[in-house]
Amino acid sequence: MTPARRMINLRVLARLVQIQRVLLKHGLDDFVDATHLYRPLRFLFYLAPWMWFRRDRDAPRGLRLRLALQELGPLFVKFGQAISTRRDLLPADIADELAKLQDRVPPFEAATARATIERSVGRPIREIFAAFEDEPLAAASIAQVHAARLENGREVVVKVLRPGMRMRIEGDLAVLYTLAGLAQTYWREARRLRPLELVHEYEKTILDELDLMREAANAAQLRRNFAGSDLLYVPEVFWDYCRTDVMVMERIRGIPISDMTRLKAMGTNFKRLAENGVRIFFTQVFRHNFFHADMHPGNIFVLADEPARPRYAAIDFGIMGTLDPRDQHYLAENFLAVFQRDYRRVAVLHVESGWVPPQTRVDEMESAVRTVCEPIFDRPLADISFAHLLLRLFEISRRFDMQIQPQLMLLQKTLFNIEGLGRELYPQLDIWNTATPILREWMRERASVRRVIKSLWRQLPEVLDSIQGLPVLLRASLRRAQEPESHTEVTELSPLRQELRAAARRRDAVTVAGAVLLGGLVWTAVGHPVWPGWVLTAGGVAGVLAAYRWL
Repeated sequence: MTPARRMINLRVLARLVQIQRVLLKHGLDDFVDATHLYRPLRFLFYLAPWMWFRRDRDAPRGLRLRLALQELGPLFVKFGQAISTRRDLLPADIADELAKLQDRVPPFEAATARATIERSVGRPIREIFAAFEDEPLAAASIAQVHAARLENGREVVVKVLRPGMRMRIEGDLAVLYTLAGLAQTYWREARRLRPLELVHEYEKTILDELDLMREAANAAQLRRNFAGSDLLYVPEVFWDYCRTDVMVMERIRGIPISDMTRLKAMGTNFKRLAENGVRIFFTQVFRHNFFHADMHPGNIFVLADEPARPRYAAIDFGIMGTLDPRDQHYLAENFLAVFQRDYRRVAVLHVESGWVPPQTRVDEMESAVRTVCEPIFDRPLADISFAHLLLRLFEISRRFDMQIQPQLMLLQKTLFNIEGLGRELYPQLDIWNTATPILREWMRERASVRRVIKSLWRQLPEVLDSIQGLPVLLRASLRRAQEPESHTEVTELSPLRQELRAAARRRDAVTVAGAVLLGGLVWTAVGHPVWPGWVLTAGGVAGVLAAYRWL
């Protein structure tokens, strides 16, 4: 073992011991007992002097758990944030305490925040802002936020990265990699659950969150996607003041989504609010293919100027997700098939996508999916036990040797948050009827003539470049065929000559068809009436396809 490798292992071991120490310090003995790897060491911790005077031994368990997660660092805080959104799966006392992790983590000193801003922007605070509040508006696991005002009077928030974040996160990632490696080696389920790949996906996500310039770019993209929408408002980014560890954006005056008392007092339409949450999710995932993947209540506000037509406002864009077009297609098809109770289609899609082995019997999987899904239809959200549903789905995945898809981890996390939020807002929400029209419309748009033409228009420069390169390739092929040292027999050259002649005919046909296609697209864009452009476009597409299929 190399010295570097030994040092890494010692660091990981030290961190694991520290985790156990913190859990015991806060009286979470049950968690230590459940950790088989270090259960034998618990007696050593009990003998340690610092364990004899624990002040929080009699504190509520939710408080002890929250304090332990805060002390352990950002990865553990994020875990607490994620599960805090599912009050249906947690005891009330634990859910209430973990909800404080969303924006009430202990802040770092204002002097540190000021120094970070001045160092990054290169100017004194007084020259950047007309006013800057030292008391943070919110403090989370990665950064904290201060209110400020620009010289032009615009109210803004200033997000400042916590110092030393990368080192702490990389240390915990090393622990996750070590545990995942052990699981990969000794756990029977590892091949299917792919722990190392899951940790790798999470590593990319969490390290991206440390770059506030990336977050600012994410916010700008999401703002463009929902420009003019009555579903979601995204604050404006002020690029002149953004750096990798500082971000400045518009301050919004919304009501936190968790402040149910205030929202009820204003007469907010909770049914519309819950339905819009589902619409936002499916719109981001399928129409935009760019979705907010950290939608816990601390990052969501409600603009309730019109309580009957409430609008969401989002913040914290450090974790955004996208999907590969193939995964996006299979997910949409799966959702629609489930909503339409076409369980055979669900089974076929899983085989086609490679999510289950190719030898899987479709009829058996169809029956298993029907058994899980059928009982939950025609029921409101309040009557569905998603904990039970997830358990049954896990049993199905194990039975059919279904592999975890690490690239879908962010989507699953987001859906987890959205479903928990919907349950809090409007338990009678019918997810199926809300989501089905959105998916059907998206599927129709994907197959529409306009969408096909737009795709062809985007690819037209590449097609024309390929056409222009054909003569060069043909001449090179002819030269190689005519080289005297070639030992190819005359009879063997005959098919080559035929292919060259066919390629020449195909080149000419594609050139003509491409010209017709280009003329049709131009006419469709600027001509009146439009129908001749459609005719020319269709003729050009047919010509290109015919040239490659029949010539």
